[in-house]
This record gives sequence, structure tokens and C-alpha cells, in this order.
Amino acid sequence: MGTVDDMEFRTARPEDTEAIEALDGSFTTRTIFRVTGTEHGFTLQEIPVHPPIHKVFPADNSDDGDGSAAGEDPDSRTFVALGTDGRLAGFAAVSYAPWNRRLVIDDLEVAPPYRGQGVGRALIGHAAEFARERGAGHIWLEVTNINAPAIHAYRRMGFTFCGLDTTLYTGTPSSGEQALYMSKPCP
Repeated sequence: MGTVDDMEFRTARPEDTEAIEALDGSFTTRTIFRVTGTEHGFTLQEIPVHPPIHKVFPADNSDDGDGSAAGEDPDSRTFVALGTDGRLAGFAAVSYAPWNRRLVIDDLEVAPPYRGQGVGRALIGHAAEFARERGAGHIWLEVTNINAPAIHAYRRMGFTFCGLDTTLYTGTPSSGEQALYMSKPCP
């Protein structure tokens, strides 16, 4: 497998699509962030859950193009990390919105054998470089309140909570979860 320093990071190519779609983005967590509404906003409290929650994300059937190939959308990119064996270790799909100078992390997934090794951080680094090229003022993402492993990783990368949507997942397989929004400045 090697280390993150041994990996290849590049913009996705059309031949990466199948591996990106097949990547196991599921996670297991022993804690979640409980969202409680208050008179003046909301609070987050990390609480244990038993048994642990295993979340498998439903397939995204929208397939409106991932902006991975050169010449598609100049404000979208998909970055991939390839292990020393050439297999997909992770990817980050991002898009830039010029009107508010925001780079959005649309999707970030790291294959289970590569988690905790800096692959996500390196992919965010490539996204930040793209953000600077576009003139972004900040990087923004959405994460479910039950994905405590991702929330902890994003916080270690300098993201802070900036918003909440308690209804985003209503009527979906993720009904009952809350969307947490996180951002960080892009120097």
C-alpha cells in the first residue's frame, strides 16, 4: 500500500469513473453529534451510540457529469489518489461558485484500507490549490451529523461549523439525520 508520499495524486480521467463509482464510502462510528435546537441557535454534543452505526450511502443516480475530464466544466474537478498498486485510494469532487467565491467539496471518499493515513488531507490540499487558482475565499462542505469520523477529520484540517439544515435529508434514506455545514478560509 505504501504511504501517502508514495501515492499518485492527479485530476480524474474518464477511465477512473468506474473505480470512483465502486469506491466503498461507508463508515462505522461509535459516536454521533446530537443536534439540539435552542432559543438562540443550536448546540452539538458528541454522544456514544450502541451498537455502533454502520452507514452505507445510497448510490447517486443523478450522473450529471463529474467534471473530471479536461475541457468539461472549468469550475469543477475530481481529484484522485492512487495507491502504489495503481488502485483508487480516494477521490474528492469539488466545484467553484464564482458569485460567492466558494469552493464546495461535493464528495470526498477514502477507501477503507487507506483511512487514517492522510489521503483525505492530501485530497483537500489539492482542492485548496484549485480553490486558490479560482480565487475562492473559503472552502465549504456538508456532512451528516452521524459521520463523527469525518467531522473529526475535517476539524483537524481547520474546518469549523458554520450552519445546520435539519430537513435536508427528509424523505431520503438518511431521514432523521441532520446536515452540518463546515467551512474554512482559503488563503
